[in-house]
Amino acid sequence: MYMLYGIKNCDTVKKARKWLEENGIAYQFHDFRTDGLTPELLQHFSDHLDWNKLLNRSSTSWRQLSAEQQSDLTLESAMQLMLTTPTLIKRPILDTGDKLILGFTAKDGGYAADLS
Repeated sequence: MYMLYGIKNCDTVKKARKWLEENGIAYQFHDFRTDGLTPELLQHFSDHLDWNKLLNRSSTSWRQLSAEQQSDLTLESAMQLMLTTPTLIKRPILDTGDKLILGFTAKDGGYAADLS
């Protein structure tokens, strides 16, 4: 069974969940706000995804950070920011067991190309 990570009220997560359900794909949902985010889980993400892509620089949470927090980011500082503010993580993240898929776009068939 796939695992979908995100935040339940995120529009992109809602679209991904709807697509998975409409395509009969079983998944479990992990909400960062209610289910939490551990350093181990974030490390798993960064082991398989580029942390620069994992960090959502277009989010409201990013815009609320100070200029100092946004500048001169390293893997370590970005990881700390994402741990303390999980809404900085680009979402959703779909774990297929074989790979992690970051983000969702309904056009081009949604996850169809990634899951075939």
